[in-house]
Amino acid sequence: MATNPSRDDFAAMLDESLGGAANGGFEGRVVKGTITAIENDKAVIDVGLKSEGRVALREFASPGQPHGLSVGDEVEVYVDRVENSDGEAMLSRDRARREAAWDKLENEFGEGKRVEGVIFGRVKGGFTVDLDGAVAFLPGSQVDIRPVRDVTPLMDMPQPFQILKMDRRRGNIVVSRRAVLEETRAEQRSGLIMNLKEGQIIDGVVKNITDYGAFVDLGGIDGLLHVTDMSYKRVNHPSEVIAIGDTVKVQIVRINQDTQRISLGMKQLESDPWDGVAAKYPVGAKLSGVVTNITEYGAFVELEAGIEGLVHVSEMSWTKKNVHPGKIVSTSQEVDVLVLEVDSDKRRISLGLKQAQQNPWEAFADKHPVGSTVEGEVKNATEFGLFIGLDGDVDGMVHMSDIAWGISGEDALALHRKGEQVSAVVLDVDVEKERISLGMKQLEKGAPAAGGAAASATGSLRRGEVITVTVLEVRDGGLEVQAGEDGATGFIKRSDLGRDRDEQRPDRFQVGQKLDAMVTGFDRSKKPNFSVKARQLHEEKEAVEQYGSSDAGASLGDILGAALKARN
Repeated sequence: MATNPSRDDFAAMLDESLGGAANGGFEGRVVKGTITAIENDKAVIDVGLKSEGRVALREFASPGQPHGLSVGDEVEVYVDRVENSDGEAMLSRDRARREAAWDKLENEFGEGKRVEGVIFGRVKGGFTVDLDGAVAFLPGSQVDIRPVRDVTPLMDMPQPFQILKMDRRRGNIVVSRRAVLEETRAEQRSGLIMNLKEGQIIDGVVKNITDYGAFVDLGGIDGLLHVTDMSYKRVNHPSEVIAIGDTVKVQIVRINQDTQRISLGMKQLESDPWDGVAAKYPVGAKLSGVVTNITEYGAFVELEAGIEGLVHVSEMSWTKKNVHPGKIVSTSQEVDVLVLEVDSDKRRISLGLKQAQQNPWEAFADKHPVGSTVEGEVKNATEFGLFIGLDGDVDGMVHMSDIAWGISGEDALALHRKGEQVSAVVLDVDVEKERISLGMKQLEKGAPAAGGAAASATGSLRRGEVITVTVLEVRDGGLEVQAGEDGATGFIKRSDLGRDRDEQRPDRFQVGQKLDAMVTGFDRSKKPNFSVKARQLHEEKEAVEQYGSSDAGASLGDILGAALKARN
């Protein structure tokens, strides 16, 4: 008697008929199958399930390539679902390739191996790479050692990559082509460096030029030729000496085994111009050179190719102090200099520009001895005197006590202004201290001279005496006058020109005009001081005493009028 199968027996039979699919034996796995037919653009594949599945032929071929499949071929596919709504198995060749690729890539990533792939597309920030079915991301910075403008020649071409990071759960893979190139170059550099030695002379090709030097290809490995090692003479920019593509002979100056950096030199192949420089340029020698560079602290002067000396700013000019060197000399200017110091070990030569020229104070003393008269412009006025610009770009100082006779130093300073042309007498020249003392009052007419001249000139004048004087010069501060025809000269200050403010204007007088003034005193040089104001006050006092006071019935105007009438 036949028995009906139980529910468990039915499930077991179903699981067996589906190859264990009910227990997850097929779904989500890569399995082998046989092509039973090729219909239009699809291959019919039997993987041992209840029904066959269909896979697009394009999944079996690279873009633009034939699939090359035939009935009976065995292929690997991925079982996505055992059965769809049409009763067919859902299979994928692409998914099978991806799963196989991921398995392989995970093993290679764990072992640090390189993988082969093809750059096939562009995305934001980089490119996509096909790693035999798995798609990876190649950042733009990881394409090459140096930035690449056009990646087209690198696309669709199998090449090695290094996996930097991968996450199967998220389906992310990041690869680098640059890491492979750097590793390869490092291996090549190590091999090439083993064959190079310091001091070796070798030919190279200029590959790149920067502001600080040039990179020279030594046959697969680059060396740096620094600008300071190109020539003994000053090189402002490497392009002045070499150009990209030039073949140059260089010497290996230094090899750093740790960083694998190579330093090169060209000047080392030339004779050193500093050999015997002390004998060639002795201290005190006067030479000619060309200004090559100007800085805040001085100027460099080239004496010959490869030999430069520094003219410190303090040695540039006798007269121009605290001035930028660029205001004294200019680049490419030919100048005469004097050797001040030579240090062959430190390769330094100190030069003097001003020492190659005559000391302007010595030149002035030779041309203008003490007692001679000079002319110049008032450059500046200080609280103690005037500075006068003289020949040779030097200044002389007139102390305020030597500006004018008969007035105080402060009043004398007020008589002159900046830019005014004046004359003076040379009183003293101190070359060592770079000082020139001048005097202006010594040029005034009737000025006291040495000996008894001053006494004879003023001996007939007495304090309080009223005399007639002649105007010699009209100044802002007052009048320069002379007593009598050939008498002593003196000064009437502005405030002494009259009692009223309107009368105290010097411009109301003219040279040659005569007026009466009172002798009010003498200065230390016995030069007289005159005052119109003092004379007026004295006459008023005398008139009041002689004709009575205003209280007696006469006005002050009547008294002064009567006094003047009686005097005349």
